Amino acid sequence: MSPANEPGAESPADAQGVRSVQRAVDIMSLLSEERPVVTVREIVAATGLAKTTVIRLVQTLEQNGLLWATPNGYQPGPGLWRWAHLARSSWELPPETRKAMRDLGARRRETVNLYMLRDIYRVCVAQQESPQPLRHVVHVGDELPLWAGASSKALLRDAPDSLLTRIAVSSPYGEGHVRRLREWITEAAHRGWAVSHGERDDGLSAVAVPILGRTGKVVAALSLSGPTVRFTDDQVELFAADLQQVAKEMSERGFDHPFGPAR
Repeated sequence: MSPANEPGAESPADAQGVRSVQRAVDIMSLLSEERPVVTVREIVAATGLAKTTVIRLVQTLEQNGLLWATPNGYQPGPGLWRWAHLARSSWELPPETRKAMRDLGARRRETVNLYMLRDIYRVCVAQQESPQPLRHVVHVGDELPLWAGASSKALLRDAPDSLLTRIAVSSPYGEGHVRRLREWITEAAHRGWAVSHGERDDGLSAVAVPILGRTGKVVAALSLSGPTVRFTDDQVELFAADLQQVAKEMSERGFDHPFGPAR
C-alpha cells in the first residue's frame, strides 16, 4: 500500500486545500491598522506567489466578503464584521476582571497584560495600557514566545517536560535552554511571582503572577510591564504584591475564558 493510500494519509487534494487556506490567511495577515489597504503588487511582493495565484485568492476572499475592492487596493471586507462581533463576545472578559485590570493600571501606571498559553506561545488576551508616554504595549491577540519573560515563567509552572523541550528548541539558545527554563519556573513558583529584565527586549522589564483555576492549575498570567528604568527592586516588590492580590481575586471569582476554561 502506497503512503497516499494508507488510512489517515493526506491526499494531494487535501494538501492543496491546506496550502490555499494558508495562503489566504497570509494575505489577510498583511492588513493592519498601519496598512488598512493592500494592493495585488504588495501581496505578490510579500508572499512570493505568482500574480495569477494572488488574483485568484483575492477574488475568492472578495466573493466571501472578507476583502473589499477599492480604487487603491483591497481593504477588510464587511463579512469580517460578523466574525469580529462573534470573537469580541466570545473573548470578552467579565466586567469585574476588566475593572480590576483598569484599577491596577491606574494604581501602578504601567501596562497590564493578561496572557494565556497556546502551544509554544503566550497570547495576549487583554490589556490595559499605561498612561505614561514611555510604555510597553502589545496588541491583544499577539503571540509571543515562551522561552523568556516574566509571564512565561508564571504560565509554565505546570508545564510538562515535553512542552518545555519544544519551547527551548524554538528559542535562540536551543534545547539546552530547558535547564534555564526549569530554574526560572522553580524560582517563580517558590516566590509566587516572576520578574524579567531585558530577557527578550533590551530595556523592557515585567513582573507577572499566575492566575489559578478551581483545581489550582495555572490558567493565565497577569503582568505589569514597562521600561526597565522604572522597575527598581523596590517597585518590583510593590508590583508583585499588588498583582498577587488582584490575581487572587480573579481566581476566587473563577477565571473562565475560551482559551482555557476554569479548571
